[in-house]
Amino acid sequence: MPTQEEVKDEDKKIRHLRRMVDFTISLIAMDNEMTLQEASGHIAGLKDFALNLFPDKGEVFDLVYAPKLKRLLVEKYMLC
Repeated sequence: MPTQEEVKDEDKKIRHLRRMVDFTISLIAMDNEMTLQEASGHIAGLKDFALNLFPDKGEVFDLVYAPKLKRLLVEKYMLC
C-alpha cells in the first residue's frame, strides 16, 4: 500500500502533467503560424514529458490524451 507521501507525490505529478497538456493545447490552438510538423513536435515532447513523470505509462497517455490532441490537429489543420 502506498504511503501518504507517495500519494501526494503522484497527485503532484498528475497536476503538473495536466498543466502541461493544457499549455500545449493552448499553444497549438492559438499560434496561427504554427505548422503541423511543429504542432506534432510539441505533442511528441509532451508525451516524452509524461513518460519521464510516469515511465511505462505510454499506453495510458495514448488512451487519455492522444484522442484530444488528435482532434485538435484535425480541427486546426483540417485533416481528414
